[in-house]
Amino acid sequence: MLWKAQKEGLVQFELINLRDFGLGPRRQVDDTPYGGGDGMLLMVEPLVAAVEHAKKRLPGAKVILMSPSKTVWNQQLAAQYAASGEDYTFICGRYEGYDARLEEFIDEKISVGQYVLTGGELPAMTVIDSVVRLIPGVLGGEKSAEIESYSSGDNLEFPQYTRPEDFRGMKVPSVLLSGNHAEIAKWRAQNCKK
Repeated sequence: MLWKAQKEGLVQFELINLRDFGLGPRRQVDDTPYGGGDGMLLMVEPLVAAVEHAKKRLPGAKVILMSPSKTVWNQQLAAQYAASGEDYTFICGRYEGYDARLEEFIDEKISVGQYVLTGGELPAMTVIDSVVRLIPGVLGGEKSAEIESYSSGDNLEFPQYTRPEDFRGMKVPSVLLSGNHAEIAKWRAQNCKK
């Protein structure tokens, strides 16, 4: 879907390699933390240089840092981002984290959950995918994005079925075959999983 959206001009993606802004002959982007401790931190100079580069390309873009934070990504935020028409720059953390001074150059920190990954690339892709699929024209059937899991409150989807009508003795509920749209809607509302 992301490829289709870009091909049709609905979105545009640009990747920025942090190493392009690294320091010295080895293009260093990380260093040990002051005060000691395990791991490496992303350095502030390459990060800010990359953000400033992105800001030159898209001056109004909102800068999002993928990081553990109070703002946990959800469907309502995805819908807000999709509807806003804004441009976004995502910073993907690595290693033990980033120099805290980076926070002066970002607009928002977003978490995708209470667990740790090796980098921010997968969380950024999760956020991007959840936003892009809500942009009109991306999915094709615009209603599908409106009536799916988490789109209206905390309800999950109702069970869905397709052919064959009978698979190894497991049958499609008869109401779904009835053609009675009022009864189908009632059945779906009663069978939403939370």
